[in-house]
Amino acid sequence: GRGFAAAMNKLGGLAVLNLDGINSRYENPEEAVSQLVNCKPEESTEIFQRIYKEPVKPALIAKRVEEIKKHKVPCAVSCIPQNAGKFGPIARDAGADMFFVQATVISVRFESSRQKPLDLAKFIKEMKIPVVLGNCVTYRATLELMETGAAGLLIGVGPGAACTSRGVLGIGV
Repeated sequence: GRGFAAAMNKLGGLAVLNLDGINSRYENPEEAVSQLVNCKPEESTEIFQRIYKEPVKPALIAKRVEEIKKHKVPCAVSCIPQNAGKFGPIARDAGADMFFVQATVISVRFESSRQKPLDLAKFIKEMKIPVVLGNCVTYRATLELMETGAAGLLIGVGPGAACTSRGVLGIGV
């Protein structure tokens, strides 16, 4: 729940609320989590797909930030680059202290035929709160991301055996 951010802060950590996740899709996210926790393994993919069909609700983004701020702890939030332009101002205006733009691999040179890329430097300037970008792995990409004015960068991809990013992207460790 939202009390997790306060507990994490008391232990010296920083919890980051994923704005693309369940907490910003459901008024009562515990029900969705319960469905996942209590399902049979063979049903999990179907349940995940059903739960994530529910759209993110901007009002819930603001509400979750406000709930965290009531605990008088820093509020950090994250989302994918495609949603940052939309979700960032909502979270900032509700009181978020830090914003993470996180992709498997982020670049200032992102190109897509399906969506307009996020102008990272413009986004960072307009947010007026610290913005952290991730994930990056190469020296050149790191320098380019630093030039956007980001407050910090997340370096590396994947936690280990469960993550296929390194293999798929051909990045040696």
